[in-house]
Amino acid sequence: MSNAAPPSETELSWLAVLGLTDPKLTGWGEVRAAQLDAYHCYGLIRTSLSIMSIWVLFVTYYNSIPHPKLYGWLGVLLVFSIGREYISRKRQKLMLSSITSAALHIETYTSIVWGAIWGGLPLMLVHQGNTDQLLPLWAVFAVMMGGAAFAQSAIPIATSAVIIMMGGGLGAAMFQLHETLTALITVGFTLLLILVVMRTGRDFIEHKYASQDLHEKTAVVSMLLREYEDEGGDWMWATDATRCLTHVSPRFAHLLGVDPDALESKPLLQILAGPTWEAGNFSASLRELSGKLRNREAFSDLIVPVIVNDQEFWWELSASPRFDERGVFQGFRGVGSDVSHQQRTAAKINRMASFDTLTGLPNRLQVNESLAQAMNEAKRWNGRCGFIMLDLDRFKAVNDTVGHPIGDKLLTEVAGRLSSIMTANELCGRLGGDEFAIVVKDLRDPAYLTRLGEKVIETLSAQYEIDQLTLFIGCSVGTAVGLRDGRSVEMLVRAADLALYKSKDAGGNVVRAFESQHHAEAEERRVLELALRKALELQEFSLHYQPVVNAKTGNVESFEALLRWTNAELGVVSPAKFIPIAEDARLITGIGEWALRTACMEAAQWPSRVRIAVNVSAEQLTHMNFVNTVVSALSQSGLPPQRLELEVTESVFMNEGTNAVQTLEKILALGVRLALDDFGTGYSSLGYLSKTKFSTIKVDRSFVQGASRNLAECIAIIRAVVALAESLGMSTTAEGVETDDECAMINALGCRKIQGYLFGRPMPAAEARKLLGVNDTQRQVA
Repeated sequence: MSNAAPPSETELSWLAVLGLTDPKLTGWGEVRAAQLDAYHCYGLIRTSLSIMSIWVLFVTYYNSIPHPKLYGWLGVLLVFSIGREYISRKRQKLMLSSITSAALHIETYTSIVWGAIWGGLPLMLVHQGNTDQLLPLWAVFAVMMGGAAFAQSAIPIATSAVIIMMGGGLGAAMFQLHETLTALITVGFTLLLILVVMRTGRDFIEHKYASQDLHEKTAVVSMLLREYEDEGGDWMWATDATRCLTHVSPRFAHLLGVDPDALESKPLLQILAGPTWEAGNFSASLRELSGKLRNREAFSDLIVPVIVNDQEFWWELSASPRFDERGVFQGFRGVGSDVSHQQRTAAKINRMASFDTLTGLPNRLQVNESLAQAMNEAKRWNGRCGFIMLDLDRFKAVNDTVGHPIGDKLLTEVAGRLSSIMTANELCGRLGGDEFAIVVKDLRDPAYLTRLGEKVIETLSAQYEIDQLTLFIGCSVGTAVGLRDGRSVEMLVRAADLALYKSKDAGGNVVRAFESQHHAEAEERRVLELALRKALELQEFSLHYQPVVNAKTGNVESFEALLRWTNAELGVVSPAKFIPIAEDARLITGIGEWALRTACMEAAQWPSRVRIAVNVSAEQLTHMNFVNTVVSALSQSGLPPQRLELEVTESVFMNEGTNAVQTLEKILALGVRLALDDFGTGYSSLGYLSKTKFSTIKVDRSFVQGASRNLAECIAIIRAVVALAESLGMSTTAEGVETDDECAMINALGCRKIQGYLFGRPMPAAEARKLLGVNDTQRQVA
């Protein structure tokens, strides 16, 4: 199909109008054929007018022109006219849909001859009569020339030739009779008619080309729509003003398992509602669709459930209202697609993200959600709930001595034993590693937590028989009461965690309840917090950079900036220890700003192909000046926004009302990229993957390690995450890749980028520059 637009004044030259050249546009042969058809469609009228003119002139000048000349002129005109009409009708019978300019010129040549025959008549009369005798001829010529100008302008050069010949002969005769004024009027009239012919002819040609182009485009669109539906993808649908189906698509009817005729004039909502139509028990999305149709509002990507043969499908619908030229509502026209597979896949991924792949127990996400619900109920009814954290004793020794496969089977057995002692009032989940948790939804007696903890220890301490191996492990338990020991999920989990540490400090296999004062832990926290408050001022922070490479080529695509703290008294403090304290003490905003500015300044010296990734906490995103901080860091460093990638964890989506999502949208508007870190290990809010345009999903190292051990669940999750990311236009980065086997496995699963010790540990800025080949001289010049 041609993309050429209909020729405009500037595109269509006068040479093309006159047929002296053809524009380089498709369909031009059809336009030339239309010119010829339009020119000949008035052939009968032209012949009749010629016969009448000949009769008038014959009667008028019978006695003025010698008969041999008159009969000779009539004979030539008659023979030529008959021949011309014969050729014209023969060509019309061929019904040619496309011709060349050469065929068009044949008509021009015959018109010149025909006009010359008529133009010669005044010159014959000029020697035989006077001015009065030429006036009837002038009138006849005026009628014939005017008729040709308005009826045969489809071929401008041919009609102009006739008018020039006739007007020229008449004007020349008037000049010879010294009728200068009449001659000038004749010349002016001739020129005026030529202008009319040219303008009308040009309009005709442009209109025909536009019509031809529109017809071609309409045909192509119809063909594409047929192919669109025949390929088994989406389908078209339409309703009338009463919201009943019209022009039912075969694809639409096939999905419903009925004949298209059976759906004609049926209400769209009734068809979609299926068995629920009579009861009126519609889904929320179907009610939303009803409102859109009722209010005549356009909508897009509206997903509605559809029941066909007792099986649920999901359709995605988009449509716009149609109005006629008077503004009268005509109905809706839209497109639909079957997204059942995507919906089921998303539900499956969502379930995998909510349950531990190894044990089948709820993961941290579901445990936190259950605990939050229990705490809300406790607040509502002024009651209590309980939270138990437990950690397996000597599990690491089992892994180290008999291997991870046996350790995984042991974890599965532990999960089974825990599930066997849970009641409907309790939910048990795996937090990760060898850590488990129990949520007691309604706690009547705080002492029940201790009894349940002792029962857990007793159950898990019994011997295990796995692959002909007898194993023994213990269990440390920490308990906390909500809302007494914590009024938020985080606080209650922290309280139970502190109690768990006390249990471990006591040697394990015991239950410890949270106490309001944990002196050792509080003192350590106080010391760390005091040191943290001075760390920025004392310039104790530094950034190390870990490379992220292309999974296919191994080329460095970016670095992740990792915060390090070295205190004069405390030495090197682990980020896992000081970052949570910095967040709780509201120090993370200042520290994070320093890290962001430092990373941007350093990355600005790197090659333009290399990006920098900076971790951002939920606390930073809630700060009102965070967006301005990002803008300032980019401006001062000169780093292009597209080279900066901010990494956030799933925790930012947990607390509604924090405006974190709105902040992310503003960051995206700057051109900065976003990455979702530790996907699948925490809160796994899949809904935000479609609402927030992340550029990268980072697959947690626990899945990478599980996949390297050929755990089907971990491999399935990685594949599902990669598929989900690709469907949303996102990239994937596998974290914690440490061996060549893991690298090959990640490559095979489709991850685009890799990060881990295999390609480089976190390194100082100088080593990162060395890795990129940036020396100090280049850095100074930059």
